[in-house]
Amino acid sequence: MKDAVVGAVMGGTNPREMIMAAAMNPQHAIVSGLGAMPADSVGFPWNGRFIVASGNLMADFRSNLHAETQGRLQAVRLYEMSDDPGVKDTLSFMIARDTMHQNQWEAAIEDLKDSGLESTPVPSSFPLELEKREVAYQFWNHSEGNESAEGRWAKGRSMDGKGEFEYIEHPQPLGLEPQPPQPDPKLHGTPQNRQTDGNGSSAPPLVDRINIRS
Repeated sequence: MKDAVVGAVMGGTNPREMIMAAAMNPQHAIVSGLGAMPADSVGFPWNGRFIVASGNLMADFRSNLHAETQGRLQAVRLYEMSDDPGVKDTLSFMIARDTMHQNQWEAAIEDLKDSGLESTPVPSSFPLELEKREVAYQFWNHSEGNESAEGRWAKGRSMDGKGEFEYIEHPQPLGLEPQPPQPDPKLHGTPQNRQTDGNGSSAPPLVDRINIRS
């Protein structure tokens, strides 16, 4: 084949080396004939699941800030991986724009706070007296040791200014240990207890004591 990359994919040489050298997804040649594909770099189709539109601006702005933070982080990693001047120049532009985007959403979040339209906790329109306030500012330590007690999240005034952080070193379950029911035998799940007859073989009482509705 005249095209070395396509030839490698079809078995001419080492496909992995050729693909890595050309920075090419082989599906671009095999599936789309070098046309653009509505997919990411690993072939996952684009979709709208990344869109966040909850109706609450603070929740959405924070989600956007998170996305821009992850985006800039990954663009920086790509920059460090490349030695191509053109690629690095393009990524440098994208990294700079993500700098703006992070600042943009930070500013929008602060504007919401200053205007009194929304605050922490989100949604701020929900009456605090309707939540279990006794646990609202408790930090539950689920790690070995108690080093987490020194964190800002475990002591002092809460970030919303509406409470005091409380450190719970050994949190205890708030309810009883659940006892799930025996599974329907037609589903062949693993039962809690295996009933046997006197010879040690499976006994029918497990089935007999369960009402199966057809």
